Amino acid sequence: MPIGISDEHSELAASVRKWAESQGSVDAIRAAEGVPASLAAWGARAAEMGITAIALPEAVGGGGGTLVDQAVALEAAAYALVPGPLLTTTVAGLIHDDEDLRAGIAEGAFTVGLGIDTRAVMNAQGVTHLSVPVGGALAVRPADQVPIGPGDSVDLTRTFGVVTGDAASLDAPLELIVLAAAEASGIARWCLDTAVEYAKVREQFGQKIGAFQAVKHLCAEMLEISESVTAAAWDAAEAAEHGGDQAAFAARVAATICFDGAVEVAKACIQVLGGIGFTFEHDAHFYLRRAIALRAFVGDTGRFAVELSDSARAGVRRSGDIDFGGLDEEFRAAAQAEAQRIAQLPDSERRAALAASGYLTPHWPAPYGLGAGPVQQLVIEQEFAAAAVERPDLVIGAWAAPTILDGGTDEQRARFVAPTLTGEITWCQLFSEPGAGSDLASLRMKAERTEGGWLLSGQKVWNSIAERADWGVCLARTDADAKPHAGITYFLVDMKSSGIEVRPLRELTGEALFNEVFLDDVFVPDDCVVGEVNGGWRLARTTLANERVAMAGSKLGDSVELAIELLDEVTSPSAPEKVGRAIALAQVVKLLGTRSTLRSIAGQGPGAESSVAKLVGVRSRQDSAELAMELLGADMFTGSERALKATDLFLRNRCLSIAGGTTQILRNVAGERLLGLPRA
Repeated sequence: MPIGISDEHSELAASVRKWAESQGSVDAIRAAEGVPASLAAWGARAAEMGITAIALPEAVGGGGGTLVDQAVALEAAAYALVPGPLLTTTVAGLIHDDEDLRAGIAEGAFTVGLGIDTRAVMNAQGVTHLSVPVGGALAVRPADQVPIGPGDSVDLTRTFGVVTGDAASLDAPLELIVLAAAEASGIARWCLDTAVEYAKVREQFGQKIGAFQAVKHLCAEMLEISESVTAAAWDAAEAAEHGGDQAAFAARVAATICFDGAVEVAKACIQVLGGIGFTFEHDAHFYLRRAIALRAFVGDTGRFAVELSDSARAGVRRSGDIDFGGLDEEFRAAAQAEAQRIAQLPDSERRAALAASGYLTPHWPAPYGLGAGPVQQLVIEQEFAAAAVERPDLVIGAWAAPTILDGGTDEQRARFVAPTLTGEITWCQLFSEPGAGSDLASLRMKAERTEGGWLLSGQKVWNSIAERADWGVCLARTDADAKPHAGITYFLVDMKSSGIEVRPLRELTGEALFNEVFLDDVFVPDDCVVGEVNGGWRLARTTLANERVAMAGSKLGDSVELAIELLDEVTSPSAPEKVGRAIALAQVVKLLGTRSTLRSIAGQGPGAESSVAKLVGVRSRQDSAELAMELLGADMFTGSERALKATDLFLRNRCLSIAGGTTQILRNVAGERLLGLPRA
């Protein structure tokens, strides 16, 4: 998904790409080989389209738009590989408070080259002005007044030059980071799309290469990185509108994530393309060249990571607030009043009150919920957090009850749903088997017909809270001759039934969080079959149409927060950068969730973010837990409270890439369902 979420942003991006393609941007780059100064004319062309002045004030002829608007346009332009001084001219107009310069940029009379280091001035040739370090700050001068010699660059889409005289360098201004990150997103997105489309049609060994798991996983990893780059670039543009610590924090996340990410996706694109990707005739190398040059131009990404860790040590965190654009007003007063009413009740009465009011699970349909859409759900979450009212976690009941609501009978809904909300019924899940983990279609538990019901026999595994659950949701095979997905039925099993044995399963943490459950001719009456016999596969995958959404808080996760805390004590020179990169990745996970929520608010279907968030989130949590162990050093062996915490997080988080579908299986799913790659 691109940076823009709204329909207006989608239209803006489409118009920029259509314009660039109609102008023959890539053909112009090829034609400019040997005469790169000819690309300077693209600055005026972009101005004619109004691209360079989108975020400039209307008083100087600009569009009066936001930095997000500008980022959307530059992402689309980078996707189409618009050459010349578009990026540098746009940035110069934003950072220099000069009405004449801005008016000239808006009308297309002025184009600007930019260098934060005098050894690397981007778009140094064929422009009217140059913005370079002078006296410790960027100063804009007519190009003929700056002593500049030719430079050389791996990037064939823009020229570079070197200011003669004493070398000087400055930190990249925020506007440059934001808009360069938007370019990185466009580069990554083109590379992903190009690789995927090629993998769908290129045949080797008798089938499309996208069907090979190695290629499918490579494309899925490109998707993970690309979505991460886009999310970070989007947030940097959003935060820049407000300034302060939030803007700086978001920009550092973007600088840490986006430029390395674009390079990685560009390299992977050429890998998927194979030999054709290594030819000069294919366009892929232009994107790789721009990505590597863009990263070098903005500056060392490791330094940004160090700055990010310094900010986090000082207590800065990115706010998870959402701008509802007024859509929250109709829900705010009622949610606030209910939150305050429940806050005044004794703790022992709160859960029953929440269940009765529908505010415990507002996304469920009435009478068990409010049938709340995304905006109302988020308003309720805000108001209950403000009133310090914690809504209890239903654990497995949050999956079991919606399935009963969706596919059960009225009698089943009345019998099970309300008691689940009040805590009278606790659930466990009896899905996985020793031979059927991610591949549930291969489950072997048998359900045989008997008078008044069914007899279930077999073994289930990885069953959390089965030792204390009242009921279990269970999948069992009711037709051994049917196709694997077609012969499965969804049962509700009373865990106190005769024939059930629950054995604790000790994990590598040393604890027994999970169980094995053995069923030996366990009787389940017909009134505990949910939906149709042999129709359990659909129910196993179902969710309510009006699914739950949530807000991302400011906390970065236990392992990352512990790593930040440990920075005050470690002496390793590499530690601040490592922690900064862990912070950036954890922040990206939150951003993916926020963008998915915003799509729900906008009434759009789920984008790739929701699926990618689990894959990126697993990597973030596992890697940061390992980092905390590394930072502990010898303190790991002291038995201190934080050493025990770090050890537990490290060991426990190993299950994250297995539970709920292994990372490898999820990458197959992402490749096939999100990217449309063929199945083997």
